[in-house]
Amino acid sequence: MENVRSQQLFAIRLSLAVGVLMLVGKWYAYLITGSAAILSDAAESVVHIIAVAFAAYSMWLSYQPADESHPYGHDKVSFFSAGIEGALIIIAALFIIYESVLKLVSGIVLQNLDVGTYIIFGASVINLALGAFLVWRGKRSNSLILIANGKHVLTDSWTSFGVVAGLLLTQLTGWLPFDPLVAMAVALNILWEGGKLVRQSVGGLMDEANPELEKKIHDVLKEETSKRDLTYHELRYRDSGISVWIEFHLLFPHGTMLDKAHMVSTEIEAKLASALEQRSHIVTHLEPIDDHDNVHPPGLKH
Repeated sequence: MENVRSQQLFAIRLSLAVGVLMLVGKWYAYLITGSAAILSDAAESVVHIIAVAFAAYSMWLSYQPADESHPYGHDKVSFFSAGIEGALIIIAALFIIYESVLKLVSGIVLQNLDVGTYIIFGASVINLALGAFLVWRGKRSNSLILIANGKHVLTDSWTSFGVVAGLLLTQLTGWLPFDPLVAMAVALNILWEGGKLVRQSVGGLMDEANPELEKKIHDVLKEETSKRDLTYHELRYRDSGISVWIEFHLLFPHGTMLDKAHMVSTEIEAKLASALEQRSHIVTHLEPIDDHDNVHPPGLKH
């Protein structure tokens, strides 16, 4: 677990360092060109830096142990972090659209487009590699924070490639409105990606079902209970962004000794945790299968 944590922290710090480098390069490109398309890319980089800084804090917080104020730990800050990042992306997109419309109305003046194009293309390639690495690392370590950040970086990369295409069109045709129009197209794409991140954040905070995770849990439980001639029911789970919380009821034959039932449930819990390949918190409720419905008082029936 400590190794996974160090890998995640390294990835988020790398994202922050590269983000600062990209920010400097893109704003320099905007200052020497006056391009609305490059401004859209530079504005998105500002959002990226803020989002990565918050993501780094969220990752640190998510690993803090449970305390009296947060008995279930701080894992869900991952979804909050993704929501903040999505909201910032949406704000950046609206700013880009505003600036592009302003340039179309007030007039377009461009210069040094060739140098600006080289800078943005280089940033595109670097961000493409970084984003792919962050998503890969996030999936390997089941970190929603890294996955969200990686997708943001990939969005930034495709944004930059779109800007490069717009700059090339402007240079080839000499038609200056290409620049702000490409910037608005880029902004709409950013708006879409930001909306998806906010949607994912809300789903996580509301404990939305995850069909893929649910199927995996059911598959393991069916296999392990059938081996032991047991059944289970009342499965519930929630994905906290970093770990998964699972609870279910195991039904044992009449007369099963408590110590044996506990040993069997522990074995099944271990198999389930191993199959999920992520930090898991599993609670099993032991019940007799015979006359099950009459065991619980009316107010406690499941």
